[in-house]
Amino acid sequence: MPIPSPSERVSLGVIAREWGRIGITGFGGPPAHIALLRGLCVQRNQWLSESEFEDGIAATSLLPGPASTQLAIFCAWRVSGALGAIIGGTCFIVPGLIIILGLSVLFLAHSPPDWVRGAAAGAGAAVPAVAVSAAIVLVPASWRRAGSVTTARARWAFYLLAGAVAANLAGEFLVAVLLACGLLEWLARGRFAPDGTGGLLIPLAAKTAVTAGVIGSLAWVALKVGALSFGGGFVIIPLMQHDAVHTYHWMTSAQFLSAVALGQVTPGPVVQTVAVVGYAAAGLAGGLIAAAIAFAPSFVFVLAGGPHFDRFRRSTAAQSFLSGAGPAAIGAIAGAAITLGLGLTQFWQVAVLAGAACWLLLLRRGVVSAILAAAGIGVIVALAGGLS
Repeated sequence: MPIPSPSERVSLGVIAREWGRIGITGFGGPPAHIALLRGLCVQRNQWLSESEFEDGIAATSLLPGPASTQLAIFCAWRVSGALGAIIGGTCFIVPGLIIILGLSVLFLAHSPPDWVRGAAAGAGAAVPAVAVSAAIVLVPASWRRAGSVTTARARWAFYLLAGAVAANLAGEFLVAVLLACGLLEWLARGRFAPDGTGGLLIPLAAKTAVTAGVIGSLAWVALKVGALSFGGGFVIIPLMQHDAVHTYHWMTSAQFLSAVALGQVTPGPVVQTVAVVGYAAAGLAGGLIAAAIAFAPSFVFVLAGGPHFDRFRRSTAAQSFLSGAGPAAIGAIAGAAITLGLGLTQFWQVAVLAGAACWLLLLRRGVVSAILAAAGIGVIVALAGGLS
């Protein structure tokens, strides 16, 4: 995919302003980000054709990490080159990062006010329903990728189940399960990496021993989030929960639920949740370090791979790998609802969860409104003295 010549490029000032605006107004996760980027780059300014934009979506969806962030970086790269990609991606990420770190200071304070505790408990109660909703949205496209052959559909169901089980039992080895499912499907389809794609995926399974204390451990968690999370932003939830709550004890289960809720209601990518984990581990510096490490692979993937995206998107090896890793990731997202639900400690939160499930799964309404309403109920409960 060639980029425009310097004389045809969009100015860096425009990139900073427009991508920053999307970073501020991008409530609603990847669907909202895609709509805003399409409106900016295709419909209003004709910087990209519809086919170029769709190709960008297809290519970035094959990459691990936050797909909508990578799409924002890709669009900026296509219209303004490498420096434009860095500026555009940064302006897309930073507004939400500032907001979520500010909220982290409030929600993770040593002795927060009761209304803050209530808002956190209410918003967190809706999160398991959000996980199930996120998984359901991803199922149709993944099922179509499996094709119509009975054995391929049976493998798809197996990968889905494997991901769900791994999200609850595999702990830090969830990444290995996702990679294994992808490699199994690659082998099942008889793809022996003639284009080299499979060989690039295998080294990602290797785990580096981390012995550098809190910062080293945080760096490893953030790297997994940014470089090994196949299946979209929400698959980071089971990846982070085991490390943040059980392995390193940076957060309680209730605090982690609040972190996920903050990642849903703030603008920008859902991966911002990792900044809350970083703040819990090592304060503001930890939040900034976690975000920088989690988002760095997205810049590397786009800047290094952008010129080769056409070949990568057509790669049978990449398509085969995603046909296995994709349903495993969906299963992991849905399976995370179980462990997230076990973090609820008060009876009224169960009622909030039931209401959120009806809102999201039956009425098919928005995630942001569900979490804000749940937070509002939590505030009411707190003011009425209902917190235990």
